[in-house]
Amino acid sequence: MIRVTNIHKRFGELEVLKGISLEVKRGELISIVGASGAGKTTLLQLMGTLSRADEGQVVIDGEDVTNLSDSALSRFRNERIGFVFQFHHLLPEFSALENVMIPGLIAKRDKQEVEQRALELLTMMGLAERIAHKPSQLSGGEQQRVSIARALMNNPAVLLADEPSGNLDTKNRDEIHRLFFELREQLGQTIIIVTHDEKLAATTDRCIRLVDGRIADH
Repeated sequence: MIRVTNIHKRFGELEVLKGISLEVKRGELISIVGASGAGKTTLLQLMGTLSRADEGQVVIDGEDVTNLSDSALSRFRNERIGFVFQFHHLLPEFSALENVMIPGLIAKRDKQEVEQRALELLTMMGLAERIAHKPSQLSGGEQQRVSIARALMNNPAVLLADEPSGNLDTKNRDEIHRLFFELREQLGQTIIIVTHDEKLAATTDRCIRLVDGRIADH
């Protein structure tokens, strides 16, 4: 599903990733953990094509994305990768339904089909009664569920989550964690989660631990 080979990434004189090689199989749910500054988010951004490596190769869902043009990379990202961030990044002027529809409309899919898919996803998230609500009218946990539904709009090959429960209370955090496992079971979804939550990491299929830009064990 995802294979990164000998990845190096530098920011000026600072080398953040130092020869990372990693393979994630289809349907796996893995976690990436490590101290702040270990390179977790940088690695996730490289696997999500939000950033380019200085050296090495990235293959996602059978396609080598290493040397794709910016426009081809943007199209690939929208159609094949779903993102869930700590702070939701929902558009405040749009309803939950409209926020979830956005990736499908960007991909120029049929609007009626996109709306139906958004309704199905929000129902799956337990938000059927909240589709017309704007983000400010939703709780933090509900906003995160909307963002997960949005990430799934285009049936992505992989779902990448960066501290998805980092700003939630214990109840909502546990519900979001449980939801990821349900998505893996129900949809066969491949999921990679960057987290500081050792309890969550211990329950994933594999835990990738980064130390100073290198994989310590997995």
